[in-house]
Amino acid sequence: MLQLARDPILRFTTLLILITTFYYETEARLHLHNDKNNPNSKPEPPSSSISQSQPPSLSPNPNDLSQSPSPSQDPDHEVVFDVRNFGAVGDGITDDTESFKAAWDSACSNDINNTVSLLLVPYGFTFMIHSTIFTGPCRSYQHFQVDGTIVPRDGPESWPSGFNKRQWLVFYRINGMALIGVGVIDGRGQNWWDLPCKPHRKANKTTALTGPCESPAALRFFMSSNVTVKGVSIKNSPQVHLKFDGCHEVHVNSLRITSPPLSPNTDGIHIENSNSVEIYNSVISNGDDCVSIGSGSYNIDIRNLTCGPGGHGISIGSLGNQNSRACVSNVTVRDSVIKFSDNGVRIKTWQGGSGSVSGVTFDNIQVETVRNPIMIDQYYCTNTNCPNKTSAVFVYDIVYQSIKGTYDVRSPPMHLGCSNSVPCINLTLSDIELVPSKDEIAVDPFCWNAYGITDDFSVPSISCLKSNPSTLLLGGLLGKCGVP
Repeated sequence: MLQLARDPILRFTTLLILITTFYYETEARLHLHNDKNNPNSKPEPPSSSISQSQPPSLSPNPNDLSQSPSPSQDPDHEVVFDVRNFGAVGDGITDDTESFKAAWDSACSNDINNTVSLLLVPYGFTFMIHSTIFTGPCRSYQHFQVDGTIVPRDGPESWPSGFNKRQWLVFYRINGMALIGVGVIDGRGQNWWDLPCKPHRKANKTTALTGPCESPAALRFFMSSNVTVKGVSIKNSPQVHLKFDGCHEVHVNSLRITSPPLSPNTDGIHIENSNSVEIYNSVISNGDDCVSIGSGSYNIDIRNLTCGPGGHGISIGSLGNQNSRACVSNVTVRDSVIKFSDNGVRIKTWQGGSGSVSGVTFDNIQVETVRNPIMIDQYYCTNTNCPNKTSAVFVYDIVYQSIKGTYDVRSPPMHLGCSNSVPCINLTLSDIELVPSKDEIAVDPFCWNAYGITDDFSVPSISCLKSNPSTLLLGGLLGKCGVP
């Protein structure tokens, strides 16, 4: 047993050495989780703003069911990989890309049993990194914790030569990861939005130049599974803010996504070729679709979103571009608010496409001064030269329930514009209550080749909706896309 010196000064010195040694040992990379949250608690919606006035906790709880479970289910420890320990400076000027890649490679290769790797982007620093792919699969579950700020180089002129201009931060072939934290991912999009190839939305539209234009999505998850994104703020992306492509089991919770209302093509969250996706409790204010759902997507659950001001609402599509086949099914959007937006809930398809959209429910949606609260547009077109075509994506089994609020009378409160040759069928509209946002005369709904049922109490009356045709008249429309 250690004997302390009898002399008071020597005794104090010995105690000080013991305390200091104990402190540094507890700061080692391997540390134990002590706090256990209630796994049955439900996540709370985010506040209207995310503050960084206090440093965040460095140890997220992997037992929280709002995050994806780790492969070990109950990990005992986290192994922390602070990017500063790999040479990152964090002054917003120095290129920290190689340090991030080195930290990722080390975290991804961690194979200590029953541990989670935590790559830490610490609070109080701004890290500048260029277009980067973080590649898996990894040997352990990954926590990528952003508590500081991450930015790219500022604009296309400073983008490194030879690097992909369509993507910035990419996570590829990851099975088991949580991107978490209270920090900010700032895409610094202004110089990209100002490119002459962008469709400028200004008062003097005669000066606008349109055309293809490469701009990076801020965050992309590609061919990944068991992914959680929670808590971080993503802002000012040059194009799409957060994209899931070819992913399975995705959980999005408590995000704040922001960009100016006139920023072009800045979708908040885009989903394509993905399934089993949950998007909950988030605030998105941007210049394009709040959430857009592309082809190959099914089993999508969206709830408790606030979209706007600005943007184009929640959209399925656009689908069927360039005569392509598109399939979307089993989508639920509920308990959400869309305000001061061009659209509310929308399905948009190009003429000439094929496939189907089916099994979609929009339930308990509150709209505030929205131009097109309910919209099916099977004549979607982004230019003035879109000739009529006979084939179309088949839209059926769509439910609109409890859609209420105010609309901008420049457009009808409901626009159900379906293909001449491929009607929309089995549309159900109930408990609809849409009134003009100002003291103006109400506008009647618009229907074209749309079939379904409605109740007698909806406001305004939806008399333009036709009764469902018999199945004999539908020919080979049913079953355009098989059930996944």
